[in-house]
Amino acid sequence: MKNQKVTNNMDWITILLYAILVIMGWMTIYSASLPEKTTSLFDLSQIYGKQILFIIGSVPLIIVVLSIDAKIYDKYAFIFYGFALLLLAGLFVFGSSHKGQTNWYSFGGFSVQPSEFVKIATSLVLAKFLSDVQINLKNTNHQLIALGIIFLPVMLIMLQPDAGSAMIFMALMLVLYREGLPGWYLATGGIAIVLFILALLIKPAVLVGICLIIILIQYFITRRALRNPIISALALVAIAAFVFSVDYVFENVLEAHQKDRINVLFDKDVDMQSEGYNLNQSLIAIGSGGWFGKGYLEGTQTKGGFVPEQHTDYIFTTVGEEWGFAGAVLVIAVFITLLLRIVYLAERQKSKLSRTYGYCVASILFMHFFVNITMLIKLFPTVGVPLPFFSYGGSSLWAFTILLFIFIKMDANKVNEW
Repeated sequence: MKNQKVTNNMDWITILLYAILVIMGWMTIYSASLPEKTTSLFDLSQIYGKQILFIIGSVPLIIVVLSIDAKIYDKYAFIFYGFALLLLAGLFVFGSSHKGQTNWYSFGGFSVQPSEFVKIATSLVLAKFLSDVQINLKNTNHQLIALGIIFLPVMLIMLQPDAGSAMIFMALMLVLYREGLPGWYLATGGIAIVLFILALLIKPAVLVGICLIIILIQYFITRRALRNPIISALALVAIAAFVFSVDYVFENVLEAHQKDRINVLFDKDVDMQSEGYNLNQSLIAIGSGGWFGKGYLEGTQTKGGFVPEQHTDYIFTTVGEEWGFAGAVLVIAVFITLLLRIVYLAERQKSKLSRTYGYCVASILFMHFFVNITMLIKLFPTVGVPLPFFSYGGSSLWAFTILLFIFIKMDANKVNEW
């Protein structure tokens, strides 16, 4: 009787949006990986055949997630988190290396990327921590603990090194802000990103001069009672130190491929047939689709194999080429609708744990969606970030499925009534 009640209370709109994205994703993978000689849809030697297997495998995962008492996710959150960290640490002993990164466990012909599943455990433990009535993110100690929960897996992932996966965890800062973290954290991070970009494009001395003028204007238009020359001076010193350090960081800290990706973004001394090839082909494929696309299975760039890794990180280029601007907007609209639906469900929760976890889900999905789409249209540096429910891969599909359906279970089981 209880299971029937949970089934009745599930948010079928969210489940429908999930199903639409998974189906659209498989159709796109099929087009991007279809060989000249057509074979069975279930041909496991083909990428689209393997993806069907992953989709079928998602069904028992969904059943298990929905069958487990939602209280388990609260009770054992720290155990899940600890186990996830052990999986990340174990990569340095038992992991497989690919393209200079050690971020996979391989078992015969099967591989698992634990960083995808760590996002689930981190979201659960962060939600559990923040749900404690004694936690106040205005308190410095509580801030440090919350930030530690996020940055501990980030550090292990950066050691692999996998900057793309590590960057996704930064989305959880939005959750902290929603739950009371002072806004200056986000403001400082945003200013630092803007200054870093500008320092690559403008001479540091000129940029510091511009910042000085802005600070002086802000100082004189601020009410006298709020003026503080010491804080203004310290702000300028901090900005100057940061700006003048950017060049050193860029040349000596970033890896060669990371510098290439940033240079490609800003058209700085790059060979579009070498380090800029992937992005250039992506733009050609998307642009060639026009308003309504060339037609499903008719993409010449896709069929010609001009876009590398088109079934994974570059999957959206197939959408742009074959479905055109209209199709791309449709896919984006479905993603945005799903994100807004999750936020709506999160806001209606009375339990702080389920609300916070819902925001974790929305933030992680949004970060993946935003980075993947913007990098393909040259608004963000190219990083290895899959498009949720679209890109090929069992680890990403299963991790996103579990992440989402835990929240669907929380909402259906009325966690807010514990």
